[in-house]
Amino acid sequence: MSTPDRRMIAAELCVRTVVVTDRQMPLPQAARLMREQHVGCLVVVDETADGRQVVGLLTDRDIVTAVVAREVGAATLRVGDVMSSEVVCVDENDSLHDVLATMRRRRVRRVPVTGPQQRLVGMIAADDVLRALADELHALAHALGEQVKLEQIVRP
Repeated sequence: MSTPDRRMIAAELCVRTVVVTDRQMPLPQAARLMREQHVGCLVVVDETADGRQVVGLLTDRDIVTAVVAREVGAATLRVGDVMSSEVVCVDENDSLHDVLATMRRRRVRRVPVTGPQQRLVGMIAADDVLRALADELHALAHALGEQVKLEQIVRP
């Protein structure tokens, strides 16, 4: 939980275990990976000496709109054929306010969190933000309740 003297940043809010793939993975295999890992998105990365660099995203919606809706045979496609290559990322030092502003402005529900050279650090989804905000609100409600208890003790 954050304290009033410091801000919540993306590096603290993100999930560090991210399901990744490369551009060459066959699309049916990527879809199975999404199902097995219970995720709606794979981060497409290039493995480099500096770490994993984000180069795209593959969402379940990408698969539906590019394959199913167009009645294209998925067996011949690779992740790179279908992925979104214009990836919206946030920096690991971005504040919660900046993350929300980016998500709202770019109309996305999830964003990879990156460090130097677009190196993958984690992933933030709208659910993660809601969880963090709920924790903050719970702490505030607890503090208010404690204040009432203290007042009842001090001023019976």
